[in-house]
Amino acid sequence: MSGSYFPRWRLVREIAPGAVMAPDERLPWPKTAAMGLQHVVAMFGSTVLAPLLMGFDPNVAILMSGIGSLIFFVFVGGRVPSYLGSSFAFIGGVIAVTGYAGAGPNPNIGVALGGIILCGLVYALLGVLVWTANAGSGGGARWIEALMPPVVTGAVVAVIGLNLAPVAAKGAMGASGFDACMAIVTILCVGGIAVYTRGMLQRLLILAGLILACVVYAICANGLGLGKPMDFSGVAAAAWLGLPRFAAPVFQASAMGLLVPVAIILVAENLGHIKAVSAMTGRDLDRYLGRAFVGDGIATMVSGAVGGTGVTTYAENIGVMAVTRIYSTVVFAVAALIAILLGFSPKFGALIQTIPGPVLGGMSVVVFGLIAVAGARIWVVNRVDFSDNRNLIVAAVTLVLGAGDFTVRLGEFALSGIGTATFGAIILYALLRPLGQRGREG
Repeated sequence: MSGSYFPRWRLVREIAPGAVMAPDERLPWPKTAAMGLQHVVAMFGSTVLAPLLMGFDPNVAILMSGIGSLIFFVFVGGRVPSYLGSSFAFIGGVIAVTGYAGAGPNPNIGVALGGIILCGLVYALLGVLVWTANAGSGGGARWIEALMPPVVTGAVVAVIGLNLAPVAAKGAMGASGFDACMAIVTILCVGGIAVYTRGMLQRLLILAGLILACVVYAICANGLGLGKPMDFSGVAAAAWLGLPRFAAPVFQASAMGLLVPVAIILVAENLGHIKAVSAMTGRDLDRYLGRAFVGDGIATMVSGAVGGTGVTTYAENIGVMAVTRIYSTVVFAVAALIAILLGFSPKFGALIQTIPGPVLGGMSVVVFGLIAVAGARIWVVNRVDFSDNRNLIVAAVTLVLGAGDFTVRLGEFALSGIGTATFGAIILYALLRPLGQRGREG
């Protein structure tokens, strides 16, 4: 690697079949732009769906995903290929602190933004600790892994999905039998694409499923008159270019207390993604772990300051890298610039707002369920031993605290659901770990 802060990307005009393009290499600019567009498509479905489920402006979310990815790119010195998109880890907390009912813009978005900013600050400070501890030796990564072993991270990720299950069920039921049927159709659309397609279409199952479900809804509602028609008048009236709907944060102790624990989830996600990219590229990226945390934390703070969602590294884009075997970090800088351009298009935002409520309800069931299952997958992949009573108790207690939305109140400060489960899992694991097994992971 170059001794400079940023690598000197070596131009590779053609990639041999089966070859791998390293992070410090790049394709010619037209091919780089095409790859960047593909990464935007990959992150698009989830990055747009998350703000819609929380009542945030999707234009702001897309814009801040691009800006956040550039912030991350700068902090890691262009050496870690990754894209930052809207984090689903915030959804439960945001809905809880704002009382969002799932229709249109969130009227209490400011309260959520204050909590997102503080969460980003805590995340960044954790990154500074890891950055300092690493000092090129990987020590920071080791203590993070010891604090949050797979049994803990798996339980906490599963809790996010389970905590949101009532919200998903309510959204899917809707106000009529037609709404409930369309939610089921949406689930079948996503499931069908996930099972019966291959290649890139299968990897874009959220976006493709959403589009297919909207087409079916339009046929039934606009064509056959079976439900509330989709209204495209707003799309026709919207300008092609303009500012998105920014919002200002409000700092409220109880809201901040509920959202700050999400930082633990973001740490676990980022850690797992960097480990995955390290394995795929054959390069040890642990030395950049602290810098990645700081970049992601600051990106979350900047996003929250203007009305955007918290952001996190995206597995969808790691999937694209796995398929293409192109890990050039320049591709992600180009993808970020494309996302920024989309964020300044009111017509794009108006098109997103036409998505029917029942379709969003069905997508909620799928997405929140996938989050819960992702937690169990962490246990399977890391071969967590549930014959060990310590692991069994930690997982069991964490799941019930999170799914039951267990709340702890200390004056104005409130910690509920995901927050209680997160801190409870970390503390319980530490307390139940015998002295002779301090070095073991769950």
